[in-house]
Amino acid sequence: MIELFGYLLSGVTVGFIYTLVGLGFTVIYNSSGIINFSQGEFVMAGGMSTVFLIYAGLPLGVAFVLAILITSMIGIVLYKLISFSRDSSQISLIILTLGFAIFLRGLAQIIFDKQLHTMPSFVGEGAFEIFETTLSYQALLIMVVASAIVISLYLFFQKTKTGQAMVAASNNVDAAKLMGINIKKILILNFAISAVIASIGGILLTPITSTSYEVGIMLGLKGFCAAIIGGLGTPFGAVAGGLLLGILESLVAGYISSEYKDAVAFVVLLAILFFMPGGIFGNLKSQRV
Repeated sequence: MIELFGYLLSGVTVGFIYTLVGLGFTVIYNSSGIINFSQGEFVMAGGMSTVFLIYAGLPLGVAFVLAILITSMIGIVLYKLISFSRDSSQISLIILTLGFAIFLRGLAQIIFDKQLHTMPSFVGEGAFEIFETTLSYQALLIMVVASAIVISLYLFFQKTKTGQAMVAASNNVDAAKLMGINIKKILILNFAISAVIASIGGILLTPITSTSYEVGIMLGLKGFCAAIIGGLGTPFGAVAGGLLLGILESLVAGYISSEYKDAVAFVVLLAILFFMPGGIFGNLKSQRV
C-alpha cells in the first residue's frame, strides 16, 4: 500500500505537467480550431531559457520572468505565421505548427546546445514524508502552481470581461465581431497564454527531470494525448486526462517496467479513439473555454 501511494504521488506530479501542456492545446484549439504541435517546444523554451539566463548570472526570479516573456513572444510569432496563412486549410495550418516545432528545436541547438541541463530546486532539496512516502518540495511546488494556474484560468474565463470575450469568440466568431470584440487581439492573447502555461511547466519540471533542446517532443505528444483522453477542447478534460495519464505511467513503470512507460500514453490514446472518440469528458463541452 505504501509503495502504491508513492507511485500515485509521483504520477500526480508528472500528471500536472501533462495537464499544463494539455491546457495549452485546449486554449489554442478553442480559439482557432488548430491543434498546435509546437506546444511541447514552448515547454522546452521555458526550461532552456531559464537555465541559460541563470548561467548568464541573472537571479532566479528575473530569469523565470524573462523566460516566460520570451516564450510568450514565441507564441505570438506562431500566431503571426498562422495569420499570414489564414486562408489555408486546417491540415496545412497544423503542418505549419509541426514545421515551427522543428524550426524551434533547430534554433535551440544553435542558441543553447545539445546537452542536458538542470537547475537546483526552487524551494530547497528537502522532502515531506507522507505515510512513509517522501514527496520533494519541488514536486509539491509543481502541484500547487499547476493547481493555481487551473483555478486562475477558470476564474479568468468566467469572471473577467476579457475572459468572457475569449469564450464568446471561441463559440461564435461572427457574433463576437458584432458585439465589438477584437478577434485578432483575442487570438494573440490565446496563443500567448498557451505559451506561458507551457513555459511555466517546463521551468518547474527542469529541477526534477532536466531539460534539453529535444525535451519538448515527448512532452508535447503526451500533453496532446492528455487533451484527447479528456476530450479536446474541454479544459476539465485536459486536467483529468493529464492526471490520469501521469498516474497510469507511474503505475506501469513501478509494477511492470520503466521501458514501457512512454508507450502508455499512446496505448490509452488508441483505446480512447476506438471506444470514446470524443474523450472521457467530450460530452461536457457545452461551453468551450
